[in-house]
Amino acid sequence: MRKGASVSQQNPSQMIPAPSQLRLKVGGGRLGSIDAAAIAKAEAALKSLSGNFGQWLQDEISKLEAARLQVKTAGLTPETMENLYLRSHDLKGLGTTYGYQLITRIAGSLCRLIDEKDKRLSAPMTLVDAHIDAIKAAVREDMKADDHPLGAALISELERRVKEMGC
Repeated sequence: MRKGASVSQQNPSQMIPAPSQLRLKVGGGRLGSIDAAAIAKAEAALKSLSGNFGQWLQDEISKLEAARLQVKTAGLTPETMENLYLRSHDLKGLGTTYGYQLITRIAGSLCRLIDEKDKRLSAPMTLVDAHIDAIKAAVREDMKADDHPLGAALISELERRVKEMGC
């Protein structure tokens, strides 16, 4: 390089392309491209199952309610709270799939509250109950999106309370 010349003055047209990680993540590169027909087939299969979503969501809520009842009858134990956590975690993952983004957020807030095993036994059951009741209300009142006026107020308050708990 000439003394006093910058890299761009020495060879202004030299460019080093970065590898496209996105292409690799979406099936490009050595795996080939995404099969649009396979995606369409998967979407059609999901759509055909969507008629069952309401019942499946009720089944998941029943499992969550049973876990809450187990905590109330058997007491706050590592086992009962683990079961409650697992049920809420399932709903966190399935809420949006079943068309209820609000349930995903409420269950996510509940998971944050009881996520750490060493803090589960000190979680206030009134706040746990508020989350479970909010999930049930979301279904009962058909509040699917988290921007629903009542749903937004509900999730905002629940998340604020969980944050106050240091979670």
